[in-house]
Amino acid sequence: MQFTRKTSYSKSIIGLLIKLFAIGIVFIGIVFLLSKLDFPAPKKSIEKIIPNENFKIVK
Repeated sequence: MQFTRKTSYSKSIIGLLIKLFAIGIVFIGIVFLLSKLDFPAPKKSIEKIIPNENFKIVK
């Protein structure tokens, strides 16, 4: 039985780059699909008018 030493790391670097590229493509695809969805939103703006009588100056 003969042991061989792995001296070339180019295959592992290429594999890592391919995995990172694939993960990036999936992430961009998910963001793109989520931007296409139309989430419900309130139709009228919510405003509450606060009268000036309720304000007190605290020093």
